[in-house]
Amino acid sequence: RPTSALWANSCDKVLAEVRSHSACWATVNPTRPAGVHEQTTRERWQQIHDLLNKGVGLLECARRLNLSLNTIKRYARTHKPEALRRAPRYRPTLVDPYRDHLRQRRAADPAVPVQQLFREIKERGYTGSLNLLYRYITQGRAEGERPVTTPRRLARLLLTHPDRLRDSDTQLVQELTAACPELAALAHHVHIFAALLAPADGNDIKLTAWISTVRAADLPHLHGFANGLELDRDAVNAALTLPHHNGRTEGVNTRTKRIMRQMHGRAGFDLLRHRILLQ
Repeated sequence: RPTSALWANSCDKVLAEVRSHSACWATVNPTRPAGVHEQTTRERWQQIHDLLNKGVGLLECARRLNLSLNTIKRYARTHKPEALRRAPRYRPTLVDPYRDHLRQRRAADPAVPVQQLFREIKERGYTGSLNLLYRYITQGRAEGERPVTTPRRLARLLLTHPDRLRDSDTQLVQELTAACPELAALAHHVHIFAALLAPADGNDIKLTAWISTVRAADLPHLHGFANGLELDRDAVNAALTLPHHNGRTEGVNTRTKRIMRQMHGRAGFDLLRHRILLQ
């Protein structure tokens, strides 16, 4: 359906917005000591901006620092190194259900052996290995209130209907949006746009109001999506207001073109017609 394409495009822009504000909402995640990568990023940002402040051009900066021009441009556009921060990407593990127990035990006794913790969570049903627990604690994941959230996971939560979220996910979204006003505005606009995807009379007027509101917000990626809607406004209005669509016709056209490409230069019209009728 046409609305599926609209939703897919909006999902891409939402993910881009979430990533661009990760320096803001990621501070709600458990803090960890600065790693080697973060320290290197700070030093590189300082080197590049020191040269730029002295009047050195981008190409000369790339030559002196032995970096690509695109890297220099990315750092030059950033006003502070914290904006380059990205939330660590952690996959769910078998240790996650026992995070609260690990945090409480380590807070009460920071020197508790990992083998002891392993035995305790094993009694509670843990089926993973000792090495997995070691890595989990070494990464600092046992110290947080929740798993470190990635931009993709947060975008998925924002794009999910609130009634379908678990209580823990709802609380997580509330805390992260409270830490980032732009993220709260993004969630609000996403929910309004999602409601417009159910075809109904008057949705075209509501879409006009939605576009005006989005353009007034500090969400540049969503601005691009709104501009794209305006470029093909007649088709968008039809998708949001009419119950009919040509999705099945477009599917037949796509299938016909695929068959034609498969048979290019191999057979005539009769065989092509026969294959299409048998599909």
